[in-house]
Order: sequence, then structure tokens, then C-alpha cells
Amino acid sequence: MPSKSPTKSKFKGGGLYANINAKRERIAEGSGEKMRKTGSKGAPTKQDFVESAKTAKKKTGGSAKKSSW
Repeated sequence: MPSKSPTKSKFKGGGLYANINAKRERIAEGSGEKMRKTGSKGAPTKQDFVESAKTAKKKTGGSAKKSSW
């Protein structure tokens, strides 16, 4: 029975950035995989990153605008 990869449960929910991070972790562990080159078939496009940024969770604890005192 194959063991589950810890990255699958760690990045549950998927998404572009979660998939990229999971793959980077597998590569670091020595899986033999390689990241696809920009523009190659199956690699994320600029539009994929734009759409992913729209749904990204924002960091809390600050304001984008500088407050005027």
C-alpha cells in the first residue's frame, strides 16, 4: 500500500499556488520531477496567475493605504 504524501494533506484545497508549492516540496524531497518551462504545454500562463490572484487570501493586519494622521 503506497504511503500518502504529506504535501497532499498540507495543501488540501488545491489551487495554482498550492499545486506549485506541493510540486516544489516533492522536487526537494528527490521525486525526480521538474518544473515546466514558461510557455511549454501544460505550464501555467500569465492569465492563470492573474485569475489565481483574484481568489488569493489576503493577509490580515494592515491597510494597503498609508493612514494620514
